[in-house]
Amino acid sequence: MGDAIMNFNLNEFLRSIANTIDITEINLFGMPTNHSKRIAYISVTVALELHLSDEKLFDLASLAIMHDNGATMKILQDKLLYTAKEKINILESRKAHCTIGDDNIKDFPFLTMPCNIIKYHHEKYNGSGFFGLSKDEIPLFSQIIALADTLDLNFDLGGDPKIESTISYVQEHRNLLFSPLLSDVFIKIASHHDFWQGLSDKKIDESLAGIISAFSNELSFAEIRKMTKTFSQIIDAQSKFTQRHSSGLSEKLEKMAEYYKIDKTMELKMLIATDLHDLGKLVIANDILDKPGKLTCEEFEEIKKHPVVTRLCLQDIKGFEDITRWASNHHEKLDGSGYPDGLTAKDLDFNSRLISCLDIYQALREERPYRESMDHNEAMIILKNMACAGQLDQSIVDDIQCVFSKE
Repeated sequence: MGDAIMNFNLNEFLRSIANTIDITEINLFGMPTNHSKRIAYISVTVALELHLSDEKLFDLASLAIMHDNGATMKILQDKLLYTAKEKINILESRKAHCTIGDDNIKDFPFLTMPCNIIKYHHEKYNGSGFFGLSKDEIPLFSQIIALADTLDLNFDLGGDPKIESTISYVQEHRNLLFSPLLSDVFIKIASHHDFWQGLSDKKIDESLAGIISAFSNELSFAEIRKMTKTFSQIIDAQSKFTQRHSSGLSEKLEKMAEYYKIDKTMELKMLIATDLHDLGKLVIANDILDKPGKLTCEEFEEIKKHPVVTRLCLQDIKGFEDITRWASNHHEKLDGSGYPDGLTAKDLDFNSRLISCLDIYQALREERPYRESMDHNEAMIILKNMACAGQLDQSIVDDIQCVFSKE
């Protein structure tokens, strides 16, 4: 059977991305909540004054929400390449995240044809940015996002915005950081009290939804999977110990799908679930994820929250119901001893059981801060013991032994 087509609601997916990116930025950078949503709201509000089409407004919102998607991956690269004694070239590192972020979104189903927007979102109107572009050399969308990003980072517009200071900053940097056109447009919208109210954490979701038209695309699950595969790389980049976890899990799922002769659409849906299963780990602090010793009870309770966050990020995407269930069930056990819901065998379908078994197997084969990686035989001893204890599906564990014993 070939790959099925679904009516994929881009707005729902975009909200999921926004929640994910904001969680990442809070954890890694200490940025205020809803940063990426505020950048999108400011950007689209500015663009409305320029009378851009609904399709361009949607693409601008998408790009604004994803503007810093490359930052997490660049931080990981720096941690792997440099020791504490070596000095990272901060300028080159920040420049690189723009290029990485632009490459990451090449498979996003944009409605227009935006080009190099994220790559150039740190350019300055006077040519003093990373790539030295100036004035009209900088794409308009990049200029708009740069304006919004600069203002939010300098003035924390979601808290208690300093309206006069923000407006003065824009006036002072007219022709320097920002174009005269965008400076004037921002000062115009800044005169409206509703604009500032809409930036608050309490109102930002409603504000953003109210200015972006609804769009859906007929996409195959293969096309959707191209996008989720990119986001799995961003998720895994949170820790050097998980940088291959989701991709390794997906590779193993593909082999098991071939073994079980699972049809292509079902396989792709399961791969999307494995890509996104650890979305919730973005809320877990790295000092817990990378802790070399045993977790305290409080720390383990924090870890147990991540499947719930995964579910919350995905549950509003229509057509993702099965995917959301499989992704958020990956730590459940047949005997009810798993988390977050303590489900039992009667609640767990074959796909949930398979992903759970493979997730454990993949994790055991990887290095962790508290142990070395295990070989196949060592990992299988643990899986078999868990199956004997009634936690894992015995037949699936036997099949994993059969498929991977030759590696």
